[in-house]
Amino acid sequence: MTESISPPITKPEAKPTKELAKVAVSGWLGTAMEFMDFQLYSLAAAIVFNKLFFPDVSPIIGLIAAMATYGVGYVARLAGAVYFGRMGDRIGRKKVLFITIALMGASTTLIGVLPTYAMIGVWAPIMLVALRLAQGFGAGAEIAGATVMLAEFAPARRRGLISSLVCLGTNSGTLAASAIWAILVSTLSEADLLSWGWRIPFLFSFVLMIFAVWVRRSVKESPVFEERADVVDGVALSKREIAAAEELAKTRTIEAALHQRKGKAFLIALGLRFGQAGNSGLIQTFLIGYLATVLLVDKSVGTTAIMYGSLVGFVTIPVMGMLGDRFGRRPLYLVLSSLTALFAIPMLMMVTSGNTALITVAMVIGLNLGVLSLFAMESVTMAEFFGARTRFTQLALAKEIGGILATAIGPLLAATLTAITGHWWPLAAMLIAYSLITLISAFVGPEVRGRDMVRLEDAV
Repeated sequence: MTESISPPITKPEAKPTKELAKVAVSGWLGTAMEFMDFQLYSLAAAIVFNKLFFPDVSPIIGLIAAMATYGVGYVARLAGAVYFGRMGDRIGRKKVLFITIALMGASTTLIGVLPTYAMIGVWAPIMLVALRLAQGFGAGAEIAGATVMLAEFAPARRRGLISSLVCLGTNSGTLAASAIWAILVSTLSEADLLSWGWRIPFLFSFVLMIFAVWVRRSVKESPVFEERADVVDGVALSKREIAAAEELAKTRTIEAALHQRKGKAFLIALGLRFGQAGNSGLIQTFLIGYLATVLLVDKSVGTTAIMYGSLVGFVTIPVMGMLGDRFGRRPLYLVLSSLTALFAIPMLMMVTSGNTALITVAMVIGLNLGVLSLFAMESVTMAEFFGARTRFTQLALAKEIGGILATAIGPLLAATLTAITGHWWPLAAMLIAYSLITLISAFVGPEVRGRDMVRLEDAV
């Protein structure tokens, strides 16, 4: 077990309330827009895209093709994490976040004006995939950048609470997208929905983009980036430039960070990500389909339970942020991951009972305990784990790689195992396994609450 890095720093660090409020709104708005855009697309892919962009194939093949266009976004997210993460560490957080929000918003808006297959043939799905790639490319660094900005602006004693606003943004975006599509599906005829109604959610994204860009133009650069010893005139020096510098303040500190052996902090952060991302894929994605197709429960039960769970999350997330500030990140990770593992079997027994009330209670608890609570902790902990010189890049990669390995692959693995066994126990086993990975990672990792964010080296 690694010992605590350091107690909370005590130096004065208060940021102007007005500037902190701008950063908070910017971070919340950006992540809300990111998750709204992705949820808008995923619902459109399941509801209308197979008919609009892949009409010349069977309905099943059309649905698979539509969902494939959804999947390419995750590949683009990883590329965006690498590209924009490095840029954010090199030229600053503000510039990158301005680019990513504009790229996401423009791509989503343009999807709303795309011609369909009936209009231009095969070029329609090609253009759809191209815009989906651009959307994912921008989104790959959005949540990481917003997390870094909030964590670097926030006072150490409230860093967990303020960083949790990123999680509130994801909740807001998902709920907004689901609500928009629910209204359209319930009020429009299928003909109107396929003719023009499907475009409304994507065009609405333009309004959010304009507001988000306006907010971010007035946000200052992260004080942590500006105070870094390796940043000169707003740009981080390269290794070659540092080696050539004759009179650079804190040169020894910079060289120590450059020569620190990388990898350990990243692996621990990836392990912490696994529990939240894996549990999210199983509870928020797979269980909804499992309830409807295997257990033959009404389709609305699962989606309603997730909606209730998300609403409860508006309380859970900031409370967990405050508890992390009070007791530390590591103790909460240990408690939350242990409770999630212990609740896995009772949760699945409640879900498979067939009782609507039990199903709802089980999914609400599971979502808030094993997904949203860990997400609140993840936002601040991963930012504190990494040194200022590579924080943006490493945080973005840990989130995206963890998301691909756990969130994307998890539901497919769960579907395969439940089909082979004909039972729910593989789901419980996967929830326990994901939680144990996070538990072990928290156990071997350091306590990073209050760590000086200006330090260039990683926590381990």
